[in-house]
Amino acid sequence: MTRAIMIQGTGSDVGKSLIVAGLCRVFARRGLSVRPFKPQNMSNNAAVTADGGEIGRAQALQARAAGVAPSVHMNPVLLKPQSETGSQVVVQGRMAGTAKARDYQAWKPRLLGAVLESFSHLKAQADLVIVEGAGSASEVNLRRGDIANMGFARATGTPVILLGDIDRGGVIASLVGTKAVIDAEDAAMIRGFLVNRFRGDPTLFADGMATIAAATGWPSFGLIPHFPDAARLPAEDALGLAGSAPGGTRRKVVAVPVLPRIANFDDLDPLRAEPDVAVVLVRPGEAIPVADLVLLPGSKTTIDDLEFLCAQGWDIDIRAHVRRGGRVLGLCGGYQMLGRRIDDPHGIEGEARSVAGLGLLDIETVMTPVKHLSAVTGTSLPDAVAFSGYEMHVGDTTGPDTARPAIRLRDGRHDGAISADGRVTGTYVHGLFADDRQRGAWLARLGAAPSGLAYEAGIEAVLDRLADHLEAHVSCDALLALAS
Repeated sequence: MTRAIMIQGTGSDVGKSLIVAGLCRVFARRGLSVRPFKPQNMSNNAAVTADGGEIGRAQALQARAAGVAPSVHMNPVLLKPQSETGSQVVVQGRMAGTAKARDYQAWKPRLLGAVLESFSHLKAQADLVIVEGAGSASEVNLRRGDIANMGFARATGTPVILLGDIDRGGVIASLVGTKAVIDAEDAAMIRGFLVNRFRGDPTLFADGMATIAAATGWPSFGLIPHFPDAARLPAEDALGLAGSAPGGTRRKVVAVPVLPRIANFDDLDPLRAEPDVAVVLVRPGEAIPVADLVLLPGSKTTIDDLEFLCAQGWDIDIRAHVRRGGRVLGLCGGYQMLGRRIDDPHGIEGEARSVAGLGLLDIETVMTPVKHLSAVTGTSLPDAVAFSGYEMHVGDTTGPDTARPAIRLRDGRHDGAISADGRVTGTYVHGLFADDRQRGAWLARLGAAPSGLAYEAGIEAVLDRLADHLEAHVSCDALLALAS
């Protein structure tokens, strides 16, 4: 009989995704068939699945840690924010509509069916399902109709471990406070707690762990020290975006304007790992610095983000960069921004409208209801360097500069566009820089020396070190025994 256990948190960004990924690797290395599961996720950092849909990037990383292909059933409900109060709703990998935050509450009862169906699908495949909650277990104001935390745990009988983050401060109050505010039946689902991201001498927090256990009645399953290599793994939330690590001599500068609805920002991670490259994240109110490459990333709401970019004056900075002979690369939504115009006649991103683009490529984009989701391979043009990546976009792009495509896909299609002077490039393909061959080709264009970095192998090594870290500091045998 398949067992399951759930990791819920005292809040957002307490490390749930990382701990689930590590536990997936721990138990997969023991020979178990493991599947990650997150009933509901909110993220614009998504991944294409083997079964042709999309899920949160964190669940794709967890699947990798478990040694299995990602599936839409690992994250049956994905919310992709389009504004401060509304999101696109993706159900089992496919867009089901858009909803304002208040209206979404009415969706939850019917979404529970999809969540339970996907959970059953995974349980039929695995020895162990490790479930990740969303946000905070103590959000009692959202408890009615909940499908992400205690509502799911109660509906499936899945035991819960509550995770707190000492690095944020107030971890004793957050864990004890959770017990105080949730109802008794929900509290009974919690079978123990973990404290994450401890720094320093663990004996100094022994009394703290005992205080939590005494006040809650929950046993401790471990005090987890800070894991520095977590920064080398793809982040789920844009709040975790960071530039290159300080130190060393980084001679090539890649400047990235940070847009409000930036999407698939893990495209930047392999560049951040390069020792000769400084990835500079340009925040609102800052000017784009002198750089070798300006990279416009993907966006969940291309038109809104384009208007934000221009309001910051970054359009002027980018044009000045091009006049100085600098290179520009637009990925997905960033590619669309580089053109002369973006039309949204169907209101795919909100209201129907048409806006002028940056005019750096002679192309136009029309937003369409059809979403392109697929893993792709091919070669970049004109250098014929191989790559593997994925498409995840709405919109069709045409125009004279597409006669100089950036990509030739394996199926014979062309993608993207290159300006006449070769300085401005756009493509719909994500994941190019994770491919060592393609990243090396781009760095060569910028005049950077090859580093020999094997990015994907590095991710695997970090996942193994994470598993070792959890084995050393978490009662993994007890967790497995608790799973039911």
